[in-house]
Amino acid sequence: MSEPQAATASSHHVSFQYELIRKGIHMMSLSIPVAYYFLSKELMLALIIPLALVFVVADVLRSYHQPTFKLYNKVFGRMLRPHEKTLKKKTLNGASWVLISAAVCVLVFPKLITITAFTILIISDTTAALVGRRFGTKKFNDKTLAGSSAFVISAAIVILFTPKVQHLFVEYLVAIVAAVVGALAEVFSFDIIDDNFAIPIAIGAALWLMYLVFLPELNIYLLDG
Repeated sequence: MSEPQAATASSHHVSFQYELIRKGIHMMSLSIPVAYYFLSKELMLALIIPLALVFVVADVLRSYHQPTFKLYNKVFGRMLRPHEKTLKKKTLNGASWVLISAAVCVLVFPKLITITAFTILIISDTTAALVGRRFGTKKFNDKTLAGSSAFVISAAIVILFTPKVQHLFVEYLVAIVAAVVGALAEVFSFDIIDDNFAIPIAIGAALWLMYLVFLPELNIYLLDG
């Protein structure tokens, strides 16, 4: 890689070491689908909505309050991407988008679908980012074929363990198709909306639609109680 190319690449990414730390923190969000498996929709919303509001308010303070912005950069600086280090672009960070998407998924989708979509987000987005950074070459919308492939493969593994209505083969098949939709959402949402929101919403909508079209006899509200 030439020096100008290296400079461009480094300007768009944190180091691989700090990307590992970011994704390690991201993996802690697995507590959301795990907790939701045991909690009611009402209780989950009562927990997740206030938490999302706290994170969004913190992001607003970071974006518009100079002392908060300086403290945020001092504490998390090496883990931040360029758009998170500037006051010019007012954005929410990934954690806020994770919580917002969790609240939307819990509110809109059946529990079975929310757990599947959100578990894929956490595990497959992490896998795609790390594989793409380490092995990816050609990029499209800042994503790589290696990363997108890792997303789908890891999602297929996740699907083996997420809840099903009757564990029919076609249930696994439609979930994998929905995971491919999620991988496409990750690629095409770049610079439009955060992929922590786009991925679970795309997977959830695709999976719900396919259950309704191909498996209308199954009760997808089985876990909702």
